[in-house]
Amino acid sequence: MASPTGLSAPAFGRGGVSASPPPTEAGERFAPAGLDRWRLGVASDAEKQFSRSAAKLRSVRADSGQLPEELNLVFDQLMSENYNKTLYPNIDIRPEDVCTLLKRAISLVPLTQEHLVIKLCQLIHHLLYQLKVTMDEQTLIMLLKYTTSALKTCSTWTHSDVLLALSTVVYGNGHQCHQHLSEMLLEDGILLLYSAPSQPNMELRRVALTCLANMCLRIPGQPPLDDQYRSLCFRVFLNNLQSPMPPDTDELFYCMVIQSALKGLHCCLSGGRWKFGDGEELGSVLATIKRLMFQAVPGVNVEWPAVLYPAPLPQYEGLSAPKPAEPPKPPEKKKDAATPGKTSGNKKKKSKGKGKKTSTEQSRGDNGEDVFAFKKEGGEELLSTSSGPSFYPSWKQKSSDSEFSDSEGNAQSKLRCHHGRVRQGALHCLLALVKSVDKRILYGYWFSFIPESPIGGPPPLTLLTIILKDPSPKVRASALQVLSAMLNGSRQFLAVAEDTASPPTSYTPFSFSLATTIREMHRALSLALVAETTSQTLTQVFKCLACLVFNAPYHRLRPGLLSPLWKQMRPYLGHRDVNVRVSVLTLYGALVLTHAPLPEVQLLLQQPDSSGSSTASSFTQHDSALSWRRREGESSPSHTPVTPSQRSSCTHSPRVLHTPGEEDSSPPWLLQLCMSLVTQPREDQQSESEGAGTGGGVVLEPAPILVEALQILSHLVRGYFSLVQACLLDIGQMCAHCLGESNPFMQLHATKLLGDLGTGIIQQYAAESKVPESSRVPISQVVQFWSEILSGPLNGLLQNEQHTMLQMSTCDTLSSILPQAFAQLPDKTQMMCVTVLLGWSYSEEYLVKKSAIRALGVYILFPCLREDVMFLADTANTVLAALSDRYPYVRSKAAWTLGNLTDTLNVNMESVGADFQEELSDMLLLKMLQAATRASADNDIVKSHAVRALGNLLRFLRESQLTKSAFQCPLEDAVRALVKTVQAEAIMKVRWNTCYALGNAFRNPALPLDSALWSHDVFSALCHVVTSCKNYKVRIKSAAALAVPGRRGCYGDTKLFSFVWHSLATALENSEDTNDFLEYRYCASLRHTLSQALLHLLEISQSQDMPALGASLASEEGSTIKEHLTKCLKAENGGGEADGEKETGGDSFNTQQRIEHLQLTLIRVKELGAERDGQGEEERGKEIVVSFLEDCLKTCEEQLQL
Repeated sequence: MASPTGLSAPAFGRGGVSASPPPTEAGERFAPAGLDRWRLGVASDAEKQFSRSAAKLRSVRADSGQLPEELNLVFDQLMSENYNKTLYPNIDIRPEDVCTLLKRAISLVPLTQEHLVIKLCQLIHHLLYQLKVTMDEQTLIMLLKYTTSALKTCSTWTHSDVLLALSTVVYGNGHQCHQHLSEMLLEDGILLLYSAPSQPNMELRRVALTCLANMCLRIPGQPPLDDQYRSLCFRVFLNNLQSPMPPDTDELFYCMVIQSALKGLHCCLSGGRWKFGDGEELGSVLATIKRLMFQAVPGVNVEWPAVLYPAPLPQYEGLSAPKPAEPPKPPEKKKDAATPGKTSGNKKKKSKGKGKKTSTEQSRGDNGEDVFAFKKEGGEELLSTSSGPSFYPSWKQKSSDSEFSDSEGNAQSKLRCHHGRVRQGALHCLLALVKSVDKRILYGYWFSFIPESPIGGPPPLTLLTIILKDPSPKVRASALQVLSAMLNGSRQFLAVAEDTASPPTSYTPFSFSLATTIREMHRALSLALVAETTSQTLTQVFKCLACLVFNAPYHRLRPGLLSPLWKQMRPYLGHRDVNVRVSVLTLYGALVLTHAPLPEVQLLLQQPDSSGSSTASSFTQHDSALSWRRREGESSPSHTPVTPSQRSSCTHSPRVLHTPGEEDSSPPWLLQLCMSLVTQPREDQQSESEGAGTGGGVVLEPAPILVEALQILSHLVRGYFSLVQACLLDIGQMCAHCLGESNPFMQLHATKLLGDLGTGIIQQYAAESKVPESSRVPISQVVQFWSEILSGPLNGLLQNEQHTMLQMSTCDTLSSILPQAFAQLPDKTQMMCVTVLLGWSYSEEYLVKKSAIRALGVYILFPCLREDVMFLADTANTVLAALSDRYPYVRSKAAWTLGNLTDTLNVNMESVGADFQEELSDMLLLKMLQAATRASADNDIVKSHAVRALGNLLRFLRESQLTKSAFQCPLEDAVRALVKTVQAEAIMKVRWNTCYALGNAFRNPALPLDSALWSHDVFSALCHVVTSCKNYKVRIKSAAALAVPGRRGCYGDTKLFSFVWHSLATALENSEDTNDFLEYRYCASLRHTLSQALLHLLEISQSQDMPALGASLASEEGSTIKEHLTKCLKAENGGGEADGEKETGGDSFNTQQRIEHLQLTLIRVKELGAERDGQGEEERGKEIVVSFLEDCLKTCEEQLQL
């Protein structure tokens, strides 16, 4: 009998060490400590044996007469040990000792001793593979030279072992090895010769392919193999995969060759973009992979195309005609005889424990083969109920997913296993291909792998076929991973899908085909969800559904896809595997996140019991959703920080029945579930894969469950805030509970949830919000919510400096407080928030600093803080320091905050007056002006905010400040920075902000536009933009800026005034000359803004301007101006797009007011007196202007009368 520690177990191998734990009597278990000691003993013996053997090897003399015998003994002793670090992690043999031993060994074994060469190659593979040794460059080169020399010198019968050693040496070292193997990679090199499809020796071919695959393998952090050799290996792998099986070849060995080629192809495709040719080559690879995806699948007998071509419509592979029942094939036809003889046995096992699903599962044919077919009746997709073919998973007919469940359990089972590995390898290659090829190119091949809904006839062979039909759970899981990868990032492609209206009868639109494909994926994955039994594959089904739900445009599809899925998921919330439960919650999160708020999901959320009329008896496959949780009365008070009202409303069991009146006011079922998952303890009878709870004494859900539940709550708050706002205080208490936990991930997601709640409240109170005031969260409740949060665990969390992401999220949470509620918080609470943010704005962690500065930029706009000069000064000093930070993210947030700060200065100047301007020191304003000027030369993100701050500062400065010598140079630098930015070919946002900033600066009457040297450059830059910028929104803002100065003197002399006028007139004439169709929507707004600017110039014009104005209005230019001015005067709105009219003042008047304004302009022009010099020209020009204005008024009045 074995001892409890296993020390007296029988020994295996020469070293007296077994390769696995010793057996014990039935029912006897090893204690963990005993097992550790047993493993430690093995590790110690292995190290001692390695040391003894290394010492013996060092003592062996090359000229010894007993050299072969001595080496043979040492090699046997070394290979008798098990050095597997996966099983024995305590083994501590240094890599340099292994390298030294191998270098000594190859120096002692001559290539003439072929038996020793073989044994040495086996030793190289044994040590390097089991000990996972990372070799130094010298050892790598020596082993490469030795093995390559052995291939050239030794007999062919040794090459299999030599190649095995070589494949281990080159593993992940391809970037260092190809120069030493270049001779073997030539056209007639030994590696290409052995790996060629014409090589008759399957073992040599397999090992050569493995060697090439290991060369192509890229270890993370290491450079890849040179593209030249990578392409060469790629072609070798593809040729092997495309070549048929040679006659008289053992199918099992051939499968192993194909597995090695697939491994090599996967290594070539992984870790980079597609570099192996054009579309023809890609189609060839896809066709080969697709054929291997269905290798030896029962019932698949099709003619596979050599190349797949991209096409907007699916390519269907025609199945062979159904065959009558046939007797079992001869033994040599192993591929076709994989499943006969199992039908009756499996059926008996099936009826034993899974009879509850016999109504949906179809029987197999007499020949035991699965054939694929669909039938549709009355528009509904149904499974065939006849004895004919069915698309329902055939593997559900088996009693076990094990691939070794056959009674014979020998060659046939092993062959099926290897066929499954081939299919799995093909899917791994397809997954790597999906990740390496541009998605826009891959979309053309979608319908070769993802089908439309079958319209009569057999369905195509696609990924869905494998997901539903393949007998191997690993293959099904791999197919689901590929489908998930194809769906990931496909939102833009799937966005065109639509089937809300019936398609034309003459043709099928692509949008309808795509919508049908989405419905077919839903149907197939729902079937897989019902049929799947293995936890790992079931997890992949849910993940795949989550990818589909997240990317599909359900707002453009007929409702009804999500409701069955919503109910079908419910039983799996009680699955005993934690990974399945996590994936179910992930899918629920995708459902509430996609295109929120979605009407169908909103209706599902408003149902208190999402299982509908289902009762406990409906959960036949798994336990009910919360059957494994404690009931309310068993909850631990210390870990359920909720009020009695919450316990009765928000954390009750979702299966409690409600009357219709109660259902209307009850919170969403999903909200209740997630809150109960987070707060209520669970029973201890859980799967062994679950970790310990976060509480001490009471076991909560595993951390992944808690995180997913919190994320679902965040999605609910962001998309369906009106449904969850009734539980605001309860959610706050739950978040406080999470913040008190020691798990930083729970704390992080709790702070994010708090931030989402705050954002939802702010959106309700926004000026543009359409939520009625009666439906908003009351201010008093918001104040109570934040008071409880800020006085609870969050207060202690604010002082936590250990977790950067947590600090950053806490800053974002503080910035989401409603301003009206912040004003009603206690003074000490307000002071705490401000103090913490000011302190963290100097943090060494740039992510924390960035978030704290952004939060200060939010607080600076709060009405209760913006007039606090001390807070403004503190924030300004913080921003000035951050603008010179080395991280661009910090500088961008600092520039944004500076923009908000300067906005606040102008708001206070208008509301408080000059008293506020005098409270700010000149030195601080000067520093802000200089810092903003420097920031305007930074990257585009910083620049766009810096120019806004410059405009605000130029508007805020008083005349007494502008005339000081200290401000003269910084003022000119600031204006010239704006001119340089508006003239540069920067992004649209930068130029738009710069035009806005110049218009803002023009509003300062103290700005010396009439005397400054830079004034001409400013107007020239704006005129250049208004006539030549391709972006119409920038043109609109520049035209609006040109119309801001309120005095004629600001426009300089007559020449500059005339230049501005002609620029505006030219821009008006060319307002429709654009090649960008998207800009046409701004044409009306641009013309309106230009007309308003021209009217403004007429309004402030003087007698010396009349000659130029008259000449312009008397030409063809005048007729264009008259046409658009008339339209501008009659416009009821601001001319369409209001973006450009805000600064002109035109959109604040109605038509009658504009006409009256023009009449006053006419009267003023008539009263203008001519100067002595040029009196005649001025009078003639004035007459033309007066006539023009009278014609405009007359035309407007006539059209208004009509």
